[in-house]
Amino acid sequence: MQTEQKYKVRNWIDDIQRRGRITFALKELYNQFPLNNKVALKNALNRLVLKGRIYSVWQGFYAIIPIEYSVKGIVPPVLYIDNLMKYLNRPYYISLLSASVFYGATHQQPQEFCIVTTSGSLRSSIKKGIKINFTNKKEIPIGLIVKKKTKTGYVNVSCPELTAADLVQYEREVGGLNRVSTILNELANKIKFKNIPKLFFEHVPAPVIYRSGYLLDIELGYNTLANELLQKMKEFGCPMRKTPLKNRKSTFGCITNKKWKVIVNEQIEIDE
Repeated sequence: MQTEQKYKVRNWIDDIQRRGRITFALKELYNQFPLNNKVALKNALNRLVLKGRIYSVWQGFYAIIPIEYSVKGIVPPVLYIDNLMKYLNRPYYISLLSASVFYGATHQQPQEFCIVTTSGSLRSSIKKGIKINFTNKKEIPIGLIVKKKTKTGYVNVSCPELTAADLVQYEREVGGLNRVSTILNELANKIKFKNIPKLFFEHVPAPVIYRSGYLLDIELGYNTLANELLQKMKEFGCPMRKTPLKNRKSTFGCITNKKWKVIVNEQIEIDE
């Protein structure tokens, strides 16, 4: 009976993979086999996990391992994150270093897969050495999110301008301002502040905008790009007040950049 059970579950998984899917929820399995004992169904899944055919990426949610990933036994999160977030019924976008990869910033490969979602805590998840790190925001700025195609469909990714701002805002989470500046240096040719909507200034905290402008302008030398940002700040009435370049660090004796109102309390060095 167990052999027959295992065969049926295995073939159902093969069928959904042939239809182009690489994920499924446990409740789908229960619906597919309503007359079968749930414990027996879970046992069948566990055997397939041990064989390296599938693995659990979240409680009640599984990824099917395509043959090209069978040696490592794990699927890159970018291939299943959209389905996972739909399963969790949460809006999201790929952010920070994970987003920067979509725009060619590969100088420093991320060790985590970074996701922004709405408030209501989701714990970071580590599966087979891959960490999905969740950052919470009050709301997702839909107008600043773009769709990017992957092997399995489309995913939500922050636009280059929001990616840059998030890197500056969450600099501690990605390794500090030096690392952020290195990534900004690679992102700069994809950033277009000239047409950035008002939503950007409504969503991104003003001090983050000042710091971003300062880094692009003074530290990295993208003067034209930074001036476009400054012009948009004036157009949308973004107030300018003094802010430290590095949060939670003393500003005693530090000079202030008059153009960006940034108190320069951190020395920036980037990797070439």
